[in-house]
Amino acid sequence: MSLVRYIARRLILSVPMLFGITLVLFMIYNIVQVDPLVMIIGERAMDNPQVVEAAIRKWGLDRPIWEQYFTYLTNILRGDLGTSFLTRRPVLDDLRTHLPATIELAVSSLLFAVVLGIPLGIAAGVYFGSLFDRFVWFISLLNGSLPPFWTGLIFLFVFYYSLGIAAGPGRFPPRMDRPPAVTGLLTLDSILDGNMAALGGALSHLLLPTVILGGFTLALVLRVTRAAIVEEMRREYVRTARSKGLAERLVIVRHALRNALLPLITIIGLAFAGLLSGAVMTETVFDWAGIGQYLVRAAASLDYPAIQGGTLLIAIIYVIVNLCVDVLYSILDPRVRHG
Repeated sequence: MSLVRYIARRLILSVPMLFGITLVLFMIYNIVQVDPLVMIIGERAMDNPQVVEAAIRKWGLDRPIWEQYFTYLTNILRGDLGTSFLTRRPVLDDLRTHLPATIELAVSSLLFAVVLGIPLGIAAGVYFGSLFDRFVWFISLLNGSLPPFWTGLIFLFVFYYSLGIAAGPGRFPPRMDRPPAVTGLLTLDSILDGNMAALGGALSHLLLPTVILGGFTLALVLRVTRAAIVEEMRREYVRTARSKGLAERLVIVRHALRNALLPLITIIGLAFAGLLSGAVMTETVFDWAGIGQYLVRAAASLDYPAIQGGTLLIAIIYVIVNLCVDVLYSILDPRVRHG
């Protein structure tokens, strides 16, 4: 099977998956025993029959369930995710506003995890059983066991409140003018504007949440890399390469690491999807106005259109990331698409 046909097949299989997700979201929305009218018009207006009837007609709550789902699905296909009960704005506009913040934090966290995790994992796997390996394993185990929101609070207290050497919560210094919004990514917008002071301010506020969120992902990447390298270094083809006089560095990079990439790509892909879906507690602790914080506020206010829209966005992100992982798999190992 060619690569193009394989990608097309994966895309076609994603359609019923997304359809099923919309059905589950709609069912959950109707199963939850909370009256959405309370959030739409408020408790005081519930005693006014005319206001209640007008709200029911406006939001289509008087229609049959199947008709409501058909309308919901049709609106999604048109790009209409409804109107937020809380902000009174289209949910799609709210998601567009908050998504760049999550993308910025997710990309920086993943880069932090990959740049440090893969080299440390390779070194720990090559020197398996050494003091360095045990130290790295202990640090990764400790870092992966601590909740990010707890370490985030500790880091804020120590480095921001006590020592004053790190920026506090938020995405940007409050007394500094923001760069013109082009992409919504403050670091990129600062570069496009040529404003190095704004870039420094954005990076300073990005540092702590990146270390906290990326550190949790770093532990996962490190452990998977280490385990994969240990397994590959014991295989026959590595012994053969060594017996031919190939340098140890080339044996590790060209042979062991290449075969270790398959499980690593899966972990990195899932970690990136999780980061893009919004690290709820981390964004809340650092007052990071991303998808996670938006969904927390929506859940607290029973804002069903916002919850449904945000959850659907997360599902689409996971489907796209899984598709990208499958494509990379098929490129690195053609047996996947021929199987």
